[in-house]
Amino acid sequence: MRMMYSVIFSKKPQLLTLLLVSGSVWADHNQPHSAAPTFSDPDSLAIVDKDWKNKPFKHDKSHTAADLVVALSQQSYPIFHELIRDYAKKKQLNIVVKPGTCGITAGRLRKKSVEIGAYCCPPAKSDRLPGLKFHSLGISPIALIVHPDNPLTNITSEQARAVFQGTSTQWSQVDQQQTNNFQQLIKPIARLHCKVRPGHWRGLLNNENQFSPRLFEVGVIPDMISQVSKNTGAIGWEVPMMVSFHQNKGRVKMLKIDGYEATDLNYVLSGKYPLYRSYSLTTWENKSGNKNIKTKTQAKELVHYLRQHIEKIHSEITFIPPSQLRRAGWKFRGDELIGEPDTK
Repeated sequence: MRMMYSVIFSKKPQLLTLLLVSGSVWADHNQPHSAAPTFSDPDSLAIVDKDWKNKPFKHDKSHTAADLVVALSQQSYPIFHELIRDYAKKKQLNIVVKPGTCGITAGRLRKKSVEIGAYCCPPAKSDRLPGLKFHSLGISPIALIVHPDNPLTNITSEQARAVFQGTSTQWSQVDQQQTNNFQQLIKPIARLHCKVRPGHWRGLLNNENQFSPRLFEVGVIPDMISQVSKNTGAIGWEVPMMVSFHQNKGRVKMLKIDGYEATDLNYVLSGKYPLYRSYSLTTWENKSGNKNIKTKTQAKELVHYLRQHIEKIHSEITFIPPSQLRRAGWKFRGDELIGEPDTK
């Protein structure tokens, strides 16, 4: 079941409403462990018709009084929702925050109903709408997670691929020195989100068709943590921040990959760590999107504020911010991260 909820921040006494409801990519030759692309070509834009270009920017009927509408994701909501609430109060703005997923964000942007959208993956070609600008927040490593009773502490990239492909079906087959007495059937669990977008879990396997037919899929992050914590043979993945944020869903253990912890940010910064998420926010730049100069300025100011916040707290949430990525040679186009470093 997919969860979506809306949080409204207003100039008036705060109103909190929770609603529960259920392309082409740019090949990056530097991908260390997989042939999958890590970023899309920033020059390759989504194809839209004349009607879309001329379509006016308009908030949904329930948010007509809003100064700004922000579409966040499962990943960015825990980081930003309270911060945006405080920012709205300080600036005396009516800011509507609508959590969801990258796909939901993409739909709202295409509908031209939000000033700011959040992604936890690099944009696909279909996301690159005319007039839309991407502002990177940084990257965060993805950890492979298992039940705490699993004796495994380290897994190689090759072993991990065999596990999720279904080539290895028993934990004793993975690494006999670590798991010889752990006679458990492997239960691979995946959240195959953002199938049209490059990066993220594609660093493990290129596409969803390469995964084991025994794969158990979940739709939301809390279910990933819950499922792995309940089954001693399970293995899944998530970024350390979300493992911590959803620890009430159960205890899991993060494995080293190729001998390195997901929390070893210096190694992740080198570009050699195989799995990570790339986060960004969007703003509208020209008449194809929002023509209101005042709200465009307010949106840019908020995005700048949130990016500065990430620079301040990045170590607390296992992020590598844009400033560090730039110094390490990661490639940028303006504010957007578009490639890994050449030297690894």
